[in-house]
Amino acid sequence: MEPALLARMLDLPQGEEALKARLGRKGHPRLKEALSAYLKRLSAPEEVLRSLERLEVGAVVAGQQAGLLGGPALTFYKAHTALGLGQRVGAAGVFWIASQDHDVEEVRHLHLLVEEEIRTLSLPLPPLPAGRIPLGPYREALLAFLGPWAREARVAYALEAETLAEFFARVLLAFLGERGLLPFDPMAEELAPLFREALERELLDPLASAEAINREAARIRALGGKPPLRRKPGATNLFLETDARRLLLYQEGAFSDGVRRYTKKELLEILHTDPSRLTPAAGLRPVFQDLVLPTAGFVVGPNEFRYVAELSGVYALYGLPVPALFLRVQGVVLEPPIRRILERYRLDPWAFLEGGEAAFLEAVEGEVEGFREVEGEFSRLLREVEALGERARALEPTLDRPFRRFRARLQGEGERLLRKLLRARLAREALLQNHLERLKRHLRPFGLPQERVYPFAMYALRHEEALERLENAPLEGRAVLVLG
Repeated sequence: MEPALLARMLDLPQGEEALKARLGRKGHPRLKEALSAYLKRLSAPEEVLRSLERLEVGAVVAGQQAGLLGGPALTFYKAHTALGLGQRVGAAGVFWIASQDHDVEEVRHLHLLVEEEIRTLSLPLPPLPAGRIPLGPYREALLAFLGPWAREARVAYALEAETLAEFFARVLLAFLGERGLLPFDPMAEELAPLFREALERELLDPLASAEAINREAARIRALGGKPPLRRKPGATNLFLETDARRLLLYQEGAFSDGVRRYTKKELLEILHTDPSRLTPAAGLRPVFQDLVLPTAGFVVGPNEFRYVAELSGVYALYGLPVPALFLRVQGVVLEPPIRRILERYRLDPWAFLEGGEAAFLEAVEGEVEGFREVEGEFSRLLREVEALGERARALEPTLDRPFRRFRARLQGEGERLLRKLLRARLAREALLQNHLERLKRHLRPFGLPQERVYPFAMYALRHEEALERLENAPLEGRAVLVLG
């Protein structure tokens, strides 16, 4: 079900008026102090520290896993939408770093396009939350992979990070700090304590939020939708981190992580000793975000939209309004060679992103068809000459030798012409194949949209104007960023 249809069916808040109506809600009383301490520890730019004041108005929040070098470009597109919407209404743009996520397969790869070659760095990260993974053991590999870029001031600053999550936060600050983006890492030592009260409440009634999700899932199914979240009997919306991060189950008055059992008292003691060890599952994370931040708007991708749509019952359980939901802008970057190829064949980049090779072949259909038509016509001409010779010999046998000489001369010249045509056609086909492969590398690497593979930082490091193009891009819908 498309997000727009789902929003209408569930009466979800969307649009700038809904955003404005949610401004002015207060976040955690210690939010500004804690976030200021976190940002100062990261040596955040002054523009970022000044943005803290806009939290009094409200926040427009986006979020993503802590990918290498800022993760795929969609991270920057989310941040851009959040910043732009915040600027419209005087609120702060906040980026929630999903540092509690332990799915390292999502974040351990870095893909760069260098000299028309896709280069990949894959780090052997442990299955821990990104906020727990130290950057130190992987710094040399990153330095070697990034080459000269590692010495660029913004990248060098980011590589000073202690953890993978901090590396991500520093990339956001280095490239988007001038626009005042506020990164927020819920596992940071300054920020994790802000969630104690919410976690205590969840421990006191550990199945209530899961039941609320299941009720909303049933409602969505009844409307013909496919809810992405579902909680099995006894499953909570909390993870506990020990030697790994495991989902907590609650049965017969006790908790279990599948390895050992815990009493409520034991978990409360863990919570007060180190609140970062208890973390919310996807079904609770946006609500916890909004318990601490004065969220008025929430910027999401299409898949996130579907699971946030399932959380209205959890929001009601916590007495919170669902924030105004906005789909992030979709972006595609066109560097000079790719722009020229697209222009040559009058091919729309979005058509190629959606249709891939089929869209390209449709656009270039006439490029080699003319050669094939001439080759076919010439072959037919030779067959017609042969038939004409047979008819002439039947009328007058003495015409046989002149026709054979004529046919030989014509065939010899024809074969030379056909060879030239063939070479020209093959050259054209090789050029087309080369152009197709380049389009695939730039726009659909690994068969995926560019924005899901390459980091936007790569383009910003190659083109001085890249960040300015992004800042001037639309906040929603589609954006083509022409560089160079």
